[in-house]
Amino acid sequence: MEPASVLRISDRLTIPEQELVERFVRSAGPGGQNVNKVATAVELRFDIAGSPSLPEPLRQRLLAKRDRRLTDDGVLVLSAQRFRSQDRNREDARARLIAFIAAGLIVPKARIATRPGAGAERRRLDSKRVRSDLKRTRRVPGGDD
Repeated sequence: MEPASVLRISDRLTIPEQELVERFVRSAGPGGQNVNKVATAVELRFDIAGSPSLPEPLRQRLLAKRDRRLTDDGVLVLSAQRFRSQDRNREDARARLIAFIAAGLIVPKARIATRPGAGAERRRLDSKRVRSDLKRTRRVPGGDD
């Protein structure tokens, strides 16, 4: 069992706690006096571009994502303020970070360009011919349309 100072993404991938930057700020929205006094919202930052824990292919896939939470410098900024307690917001932000990185672990299948078979081509042209003949029989002879 690993120490609590790492964030487990998968069986083979963990991120040391030192690579995560947390900042606690006041939550926005309704909530009475508690919201105005206590910094319960969490802003979690993780430097994807500079992290030594991530393998290069994974880093490239994560940085290639068109996500508004990614800064130009390659830093992922997650803000969590769904819950009223700081601990639950902290867990929420970390769970969302794990989900984001885990989504990058899935390697997309390379698309193989294929051509339609001869039979498919013939069926397509036959159906076009049938449709054309049908429309031709509907035409009014001598019409300007």
